[in-house]
Amino acid sequence: MFSKKLTAILLLAPFVFAAPVEDVGKRQSVDTSQHCGQWDTVTAGQYTMYLDQWGKDNASSGQSCANVVSLSGTNLAWQNTWTWQGGSGVKSYTNINLNANLNKQLSAIQNIDAAWSWSQTTSGSIVANVAYDLFTSSSAGGSNQNEIMIWLANFNAGPISSQYNSDGTPKPVASNISIAGHTWNLYSGSNGANNVFSFLLTSGTAQSFSGDLNLFLKYLTSSQTLSTSQYLTTVQGGSEATSGTAVLTSSTYSVTIA
Repeated sequence: MFSKKLTAILLLAPFVFAAPVEDVGKRQSVDTSQHCGQWDTVTAGQYTMYLDQWGKDNASSGQSCANVVSLSGTNLAWQNTWTWQGGSGVKSYTNINLNANLNKQLSAIQNIDAAWSWSQTTSGSIVANVAYDLFTSSSAGGSNQNEIMIWLANFNAGPISSQYNSDGTPKPVASNISIAGHTWNLYSGSNGANNVFSFLLTSGTAQSFSGDLNLFLKYLTSSQTLSTSQYLTTVQGGSEATSGTAVLTSSTYSVTIA
């Protein structure tokens, strides 16, 4: 009798203990506390959250705070709360920086799959954008030479431009470009250190973006002055905040390079 019971227990044991293992590793443990320091960083999987408040000293008051909500695979959920008063120019670019598969020549990149679903609440009028920010260099890990911005939203801000219309608004170097399911105008200029290419939506916002960021690079290498021999050194996404108060909530943020 004893041996029969023991045999039955041993036969059932693998099924009893194997079942809960299925979801282990899908949701990863990360620092979800709020950070507000000017140069605070939080590492989460293949990403680093940067509280890049480089223009903070130009404001009379304010700060940017952010926290990671969760990480599941390559999908990061995060939130950024910011408020800035006074001064001029961008105060912060709290962003999610990709740390994987960078420093490839543009000619060797097959795709940069990106997905970003976000929402934003504001208090009064704000000046800001929600944008991807990419940099390229002439060498792997070298100094930045070109900046490529892809604006998913423009809130009373404006791109860097070398050309302006008679009414003082930036003038695009190319218009009505169809990429990744949206229509864009392209602006070009210099920030004093880098050539800057900025893709802005012709209208509205893209609060649920899903597409290949490499298509924007391919457009610039085929139709503008960006060389395929350049190396992709940086891929980030966040909000350039100038003034006002807002809460940016990103329920989905994912970038992978192949």
